[in-house]
Amino acid sequence: MFSRTLATAGLLATLAINAVSAVPTISAKGNKFFYSNGTQYFMKGIAYQLVPDDPLIDTEQCQRDAALMSTLGANAIRVYHVDPRGDHDGCMTAFADVGIYALIDLDTFNTYINPTVASWNQTQFNAYARVMDAFANYNNTLGFFVGNEVIALNNQSLAAPYIKAAARDLKAYRNSKGYREIPIGYSAADIAELRPMLQNYLACGTNVSESIDMFGLNAYEWCGPNDMKTSGYNNLNSYVKDYNIPIFFSETGCNTVRPRDFADQTAIFGDEMNEYWAGALIYEWIEEANNYGLISYGPNVSVTVTASEVQGGFSRMGTPTPISPDFSNLKTQWATLHPTGIAESAYTPQLTPPACPSSTAGGWLVAGDVKLPSLGQTQQAGSVTTTSGSSPTGTGTAADPTSTKKGAANGGKEITGMSIGLVAVMLGFMYWL
Repeated sequence: MFSRTLATAGLLATLAINAVSAVPTISAKGNKFFYSNGTQYFMKGIAYQLVPDDPLIDTEQCQRDAALMSTLGANAIRVYHVDPRGDHDGCMTAFADVGIYALIDLDTFNTYINPTVASWNQTQFNAYARVMDAFANYNNTLGFFVGNEVIALNNQSLAAPYIKAAARDLKAYRNSKGYREIPIGYSAADIAELRPMLQNYLACGTNVSESIDMFGLNAYEWCGPNDMKTSGYNNLNSYVKDYNIPIFFSETGCNTVRPRDFADQTAIFGDEMNEYWAGALIYEWIEEANNYGLISYGPNVSVTVTASEVQGGFSRMGTPTPISPDFSNLKTQWATLHPTGIAESAYTPQLTPPACPSSTAGGWLVAGDVKLPSLGQTQQAGSVTTTSGSSPTGTGTAADPTSTKKGAANGGKEITGMSIGLVAVMLGFMYWL
């Protein structure tokens, strides 16, 4: 009986992996994403962080959320924090079943790159690598970020070489492990004084092994009634027309004008921008004190209430209920936006890496294509690198959403398992064992 139970459990796990493996992978080519069948992929995503530690270990919650996201028209989620020790098969399967891909931030609360005294060390590398190991074999892993808004002020750009060094070493690790070439990139705060220097620096240089594979921008410029010019999107667009890697909005969805109409999506997926931009991620799925949520899991309660499913006065699990009219407004926008793009077989990238930007007084501080830090180096005041380093050996608040939009989530409930349908099938199968 015990051996029969073990065999059944093993079969369940195998079927979970096979379910995720059945979806096509996505890769970067030139400034575009493509499914493995050659169709261009445009990202319609949602920031998804129900709890701070890991929202991808509660299979039943993922199933409920994935089903509703599917009706919204989403095909991606972004997760800022995960625990590499968790079992993610159930959640990744739930999202794969409805065609949703995951962007995963690699850093943790303790290992993000500090922009004040930047460093890139073995402890950080090991932590990032463990997250990559946990998600690299899922077909619906879309990409990894080595940082989120590490550079949050215009005087912090000397941290940029450390971001690039992290990307370099994680790309080398990915290749050494034989993983598919899952794009590795960075998610940036929208800082006017650093446009377009930061995005160009991270992609510049003749050695592609040292450059990021994709760039995300957290931008909240389009608020209420606007157009390309009044929103500033025409300026953003002008900076990316010759950009050689995929660029997309890794957070967007201004809420200073209520309700949100998400009219910027028409621009992003329209003819003026879809040739250059790969899509957008809306901030965010769950309603919190910042009022960016698309859904809620129940009425607000006092912030003093303590329960495993309630944190900061908001429920973190249950049946997702759309928040009106934001949810339906976004659904209506996405339902009409279906850029055709180009077939991969017909696409031959002609774009080359941008020039490495020169330093400017009071703005970008990195002087051209500087030598990247080695593993173990730490930034000195006013310089890029100092102490001696080494090569990585395999085995921030950078990973939080933008500080002005942070939620109150902390902790989480671990529930592992399979999709309801698959469990039902297997229970029937077990009856005959």
